[in-house]
Amino acid sequence: MRLFIALDLDLAIRERIARFQEGVSGFAPEAKWARPESLHVTLKFIGEQPEAAVAQIKTSLSLIRAEPVEIHFRGVGFFPTAKSARVFWVDMQAAPHLAALASAIDQQMATLGIPKEDRAFSPHLTLARRGGRSGAPRRQQADAPNRAFEPLQKKLAALPPPEFGTVIAREFFLYQSQLSPKGSKYTKLAKFDLH
Repeated sequence: MRLFIALDLDLAIRERIARFQEGVSGFAPEAKWARPESLHVTLKFIGEQPEAAVAQIKTSLSLIRAEPVEIHFRGVGFFPTAKSARVFWVDMQAAPHLAALASAIDQQMATLGIPKEDRAFSPHLTLARRGGRSGAPRRQQADAPNRAFEPLQKKLAALPPPEFGTVIAREFFLYQSQLSPKGSKYTKLAKFDLH
């Protein structure tokens, strides 16, 4: 099973992002655009695990104590750079305890032998990827200047930074990701409250 841990979005934010995508997706037609219903804020990518490991992961995640976190979704950007763009994303501003939550999850998963992250937590929502490319934020060896998002970048330069709203995340989820030619399907396996 391919697993990850994430925050969900509320419907109002999802709808605002969907309208924004409809308005700009034509400026990057070769990009693979995320379906609004699949948008989430990844806290930890676990990867492939045997089905038998799920119960242990759930138990470990239930031990995490963290408070709800307010998140503002505003502005957009490109990974790793605008000239070598692979990923188009929505920026997020959140209190430091969002990064603390991601760190606590990373620590808990490490106790189960799941490798710790080797980079700082960088919260974002991926809206589109340049065909078949990694969504990792940091620069990769295959990155090179490209024009895949250039028309979109010109369009965005003429617009004010988009505002998508604010949410208070009161829970996080363990998800299963099933890959298919039509895109990934995400299934919530467990919910964990923040309080």
